[in-house]
Amino acid sequence: MSKRIVCWFSCGAASAVATKLAIKKHGTDNLYIGYQDTGSEHPDNRRFLKDCEEWFGVKVNIMKSKEYDDMWQVFEKRRYICGVAGAPCTSELKRKPAEDFLNFGKDREVFGYTADEQPRINRFVEQNPERDIYAILAEEGLDKENCMEIILKAGIKLPVMYSLGFPNNNCIGCVKGGKNYWMRIRSEFPEVFDRMARLERKLNAAINKKYVNEERIKVFLDELPEGDGDLAKEKPIQCGLFCGTNLE
Repeated sequence: MSKRIVCWFSCGAASAVATKLAIKKHGTDNLYIGYQDTGSEHPDNRRFLKDCEEWFGVKVNIMKSKEYDDMWQVFEKRRYICGVAGAPCTSELKRKPAEDFLNFGKDREVFGYTADEQPRINRFVEQNPERDIYAILAEEGLDKENCMEIILKAGIKLPVMYSLGFPNNNCIGCVKGGKNYWMRIRSEFPEVFDRMARLERKLNAAINKKYVNEERIKVFLDELPEGDGDLAKEKPIQCGLFCGTNLE
């Protein structure tokens, strides 16, 4: 029996196109689409998920942590936001629900890794030798901008976070974001910014850092300068190899 194809759909453009490609190449008989609900994403993601379900012709299975409702609960309970040990929200809200479901080595996993992310793919493969990683977008030479164009040509509106200038459709207030990202969060989602700023102070843990005379110093969100953040208002869409990709 052939391996089950497990597509990790994140409500991002790249994972959506990767899933569609996997369906086109391998059919739906032994294919599963999983979405890890973090409880912290933009509400428009549910609209995008439904639109993609119609495009896929396959149900998207929603996975949820048994312990946490959203990222805020993770940070509060773990009393850790992010750092050298990574971000606990990822492990608790995404990795653990996925690993509870997976048959390692028996499932072939489709991720939204694009052609411009080969170093990231290589790293993931090296760090997870027990997993069968299928970088279908990289194989097809598709980058993120190609994926956005494919979504639009399919008649699907991109998730709201892209139209606000964010390059990825992560949780609102991703703790992996830098200073400019958080300045844009302050402009678009001030209540999220304020909540995270208060949590930083409560835990004495800053998302951002700077170096002064080689000394690593915390930069709290409430110390960031005024301004909107140096992010493009829209993600540019360019022509590329997607022109030869028929996903009708």
